[in-house]
Amino acid sequence: MEVTATEAKNRLGQMLEHCQREPVVIEKSGRRHSVLISAAHYDALVAAQAVTLATRQSDPGRAFYEQHKDWVDQMNAELDGQGLWNDALRVW
Repeated sequence: MEVTATEAKNRLGQMLEHCQREPVVIEKSGRRHSVLISAAHYDALVAAQAVTLATRQSDPGRAFYEQHKDWVDQMNAELDGQGLWNDALRVW
């Protein structure tokens, strides 16, 4: 659901009820400005972010791969296609 900031202000009670079912996008000056979500949805997002941060901190290799996935996959594909020029090199 998308509403203007004025509409959200005037119908705050309804917006609070609606965001329990789905996020409410609030527009200001014709552009998306904010999103109103339920506390449960917010808690789930915070928990998911904490897990992601913990994973990145505990496994820097995975964090690097997630950040540069396209490049790493491209390099691996090139190595698979052309082969290794040095036996000491390994696919990432």
